[in-house]
Amino acid sequence: MQVHYNHTKIPAFEKPVITIGSFDGIHVGHRKIIEQLTHEAKRIQGESVLITFDPHPRQVLFPKEKPIQLLQTLDEKIPILKSLGLNHLVVVPFTTAFANQSAEAYVADFLVKCFHPHTLIIGYDHHFGRNREGNLQTLQALQSSYHFHVLEIPAEEINQMAVSSSKIRQALLQGDIQTANHFLCEPFSVTGTVVRGEQLGRKLGYPTANIEVEHANKLIPSEGVYAVEVSMDKKLVQGMLGIGKRPTLGDGLKRTLEVHLFDFNEDIYDKRIQVIFKHWLRADRKFESLQALQHALQEDEKQAKLALLRNE
Repeated sequence: MQVHYNHTKIPAFEKPVITIGSFDGIHVGHRKIIEQLTHEAKRIQGESVLITFDPHPRQVLFPKEKPIQLLQTLDEKIPILKSLGLNHLVVVPFTTAFANQSAEAYVADFLVKCFHPHTLIIGYDHHFGRNREGNLQTLQALQSSYHFHVLEIPAEEINQMAVSSSKIRQALLQGDIQTANHFLCEPFSVTGTVVRGEQLGRKLGYPTANIEVEHANKLIPSEGVYAVEVSMDKKLVQGMLGIGKRPTLGDGLKRTLEVHLFDFNEDIYDKRIQVIFKHWLRADRKFESLQALQHALQEDEKQAKLALLRNE
């Protein structure tokens, strides 16, 4: 898969079959669209093209609202999309000027001028252009003038999957890792850099790596303790992750992400790691003493290892 970051200077594609969207969290519904996209491209001996936007359009259209919490950053989406057999990924900078194009200008000056589409594959609820004035009917009305075909993904085909990025966000914010991972077709993950903390966990026999998440708008799941795998240096290490404000140890103000790795004793400060969420263990809570916290951590370790063993 080739990734293109300048849509005004891309090579001419051979019979491009195109779909367009934010695709935040490549879930089972998105995969259905991409499957249809690649199938159609092969059928006509063309090339499959997915156009997406960065930053997420909601960040530009509604700057005063709370920033959208991303299920997957662009860097996280790229390897997933590559694995699904796409020929091309085009990343388009989403700006106010881009959003303010009329629907017809969007089609003529963006889609046709830059991509010369053979076929567009879109969902029944796809909108584009200023104030979302363009839709499926707009494209169908313009297809003969601009010499492309429009294939609709019917509402019933999308709705029967009962999945959306919003539903996955809600599941993660409730600690429902199983539902989120099921809809995403792979485990949810967070990527960040290991930074120095106060090393209080070491005193309890559970040294932790503090993680500074690298994307400010990345969704962080509900506070609690999770069984996880950590990917670093091309290897996986099992462990347990705590998300919370350390009510027993800390001041209860700043939320931290701290991972304890099982049977691991290497210096990983400043390393970039990926935390892969496998199972929810318990909610974050305050313990009466450090000894009670230590006993809870021992039980967490036991339950995490059992959960990870079942998952193998």
